[in-house]
Amino acid sequence: MSKSKKIVVSFLLLFLAGFMVPERIKIPVAGASKNDWNQQSFWFEPWGTSGVHKGIDIFADHGRPVVSTTDGMVLYTGNLAKGGNVVVVLGPKWRLHYFAHLETIDTSFLSLVLSGEAVGTVGDSGNAKGKPPHLHYSIVRLLPVPWAIDASTQGYKKAFFINPGSYLGGQV
Repeated sequence: MSKSKKIVVSFLLLFLAGFMVPERIKIPVAGASKNDWNQQSFWFEPWGTSGVHKGIDIFADHGRPVVSTTDGMVLYTGNLAKGGNVVVVLGPKWRLHYFAHLETIDTSFLSLVLSGEAVGTVGDSGNAKGKPPHLHYSIVRLLPVPWAIDASTQGYKKAFFINPGSYLGGQV
C-alpha cells in the first residue's frame, strides 16, 4: 500500500473512531443542576457584540470546580478577549467543548481528560468581568449539519453549534 493510501486509511479510521467513542456526559460545574442556567439562553438575542448567545451560562460561586463534560483531549488553554480564561476540549463525535470565563485553568494543552475531571474553576474573566461568576459552555461541531440551519439571526451557524442544554439533557 502506498504512503498516501496509508495516510487516507489512517485518517478514515481516526475519523470513524471519533464517532464510535461513547460520550459520558457530565454537567460542567460541580454540584450544579439544570436549574443553574436559563433553558432559553441558547441562541438568545440581542447578546452584545456576538449578536446571539451560542452557549449557556451556568451560574455558581467563584472558584467552584469546572469539570470536563466528556472524555477528550485539551486542544487549547489560554486567554481570549471575550472568553477570558478558556479551555477547549475535543471530545467524541469530533465536538469541541468550550469552557469560558474561568477563574483558573487546571489542565494543560494536549492533556487527556476524563468526563468529570477538573479543567478549571468558575470565574468572571473576559467580558464577564464585574458580572456574577459563571461558566459559559458551548459545544461546536467540526462537521456541520446543514439540516440544523434555520431562519433565526445567524441561523446558518446552527449547523455548527449544539444547544448545550439539550446535550446535557435531563440531568439534575
